Formats: sequence, C-alpha cells, structure tokens
Amino acid sequence: MNIRKANKSDSKYIAPILLLAMEDIVYKFLTKKDYASAKDFLEYFIERESNQYSYQNCFVAEENGEIIGAVNIYNGSDIETLRNPIIEYVRAHYNPEFDPEFETRAGEFYIDSLGVNPNHQGKGIGSKLLQFLINEYVHQNKQTLGLLVEEDNPLAKNLYLKLGFKNVGEKTLVEKKLEHLQISPEL
Repeated sequence: MNIRKANKSDSKYIAPILLLAMEDIVYKFLTKKDYASAKDFLEYFIERESNQYSYQNCFVAEENGEIIGAVNIYNGSDIETLRNPIIEYVRAHYNPEFDPEFETRAGEFYIDSLGVNPNHQGKGIGSKLLQFLINEYVHQNKQTLGLLVEEDNPLAKNLYLKLGFKNVGEKTLVEKKLEHLQISPEL
C-alpha cells in the first residue's frame, strides 16, 4: 500500500470514501438526506482548489492502482478561508441560513475526514493513514494533530486513543456533539 498526496484526477474516487465518514454532516449542509447529491457536492469541492475539501488537502491510500482510503487534513488556522467557498455555495443552492460552527482553530492541523473503501475495511488501512499523518505532522514537523469523534463511535475513539490522541474537550458541529482529540509532539 502506498500513501500519497492526492491529485485532482483522484476526486471522483475520494468523494465516496470521505462521504462514508461525514454523511450525516453533509446531509445537514444540504438539508436533505440524498446520497447522490452529497457525493456530487463533495466531488465538486474536492476537484477544486482553495477550499477545505480540496484535493490539495487530501492524501490517498492506494493499492494495485486503486484508491482504497482517503484523508482530508488542513491547518486549523485556515478554516475560515477554506470554509468560505463551502458556506457561499450551500447558502446559494441549499440553505440560505447556513452558518456552521468552526470545528478547528489555529494551533492544530485538523483531520477533517478519514474514510476507507468498504471493500477494504478491517485491514488496518485507517490506522496506517493515521500513523502516516502522525509521523508526517507530529514527529517530523512538530505540529499538533486534531480531530473530532462522535460520542457514539467507541471503536474509532479507542483507535485514536491507542495511537496517542488525548481528549481536549468537546465541540459542536451542525448540532452534533463531538469529542475533540489531539496528539502533540513531545517537547
């Protein structure tokens, strides 16, 4: 398995994988529970630059020429700039009242979404993507990584804790309470 920075041409493969991790949230953005619309929404932004879901902010796990996992990560200090194109689009096309909370802030690189192709789940791909990010951002570049996990997802939370993430509080995103976890370099 190879982990690499995503390319624009990967967008149509990344969208359904990331949607696995953020389905409920995208449905709230779009004010409807429609898989095709949600996938198209994500693909639209993944293939464009300068937004939080852009391929520029993604890594992919690839095996035998197939993208089997993807992760979306960006500097928390850039959330407002990266989120603005999303807000404008959602307000214009779906929900004029759309005003989501900022789930991250300066001081962390934020793992927005991580997903694994359902045909490849249970093989440690998610763990390998996380270990790659921990090595790249925390160990090599001395940055803090942060993410949010749903309270009703103990398997994911246990994986994050096992990898060294610590609970640093709670956040709310589109009316959903989430635990905020971080891993920081040892100084």
